[in-house]
Amino acid sequence: MSAITTHVLDTSQGHPAAGVPVHLDVQEEDGGWRELSSGVTDADGRLKDLLPDDFDLQPGVYRLVFDTATYFDARSVRSFYPHVAVVFLVHDADEHYHVPLLLNPFGYSTYRGS
Repeated sequence: MSAITTHVLDTSQGHPAAGVPVHLDVQEEDGGWRELSSGVTDADGRLKDLLPDDFDLQPGVYRLVFDTATYFDARSVRSFYPHVAVVFLVHDADEHYHVPLLLNPFGYSTYRGS
């Protein structure tokens, strides 16, 4: 399993958010961002394979960017946030980092999952 995973739930509908494009970036020493990978949430709203199993995760600052406009536009739902960026720290590269997103058209929340 990828060292970094995510799960998106559409709290306005009460079900997983399938089809959300997601990008994973790492912050470089100069403060810029470099994309590591991207994918789309599956039917269960999960993205389990953002990184290959053998990826050498390093401590640092990472960012998941969720393209929420694509998700809501596909459902003809008007929304407020065109994307959600979640920036987080990897302290221990040997740990698994699961970053769920609870989403609705006019709000969101996130937390470190397990």
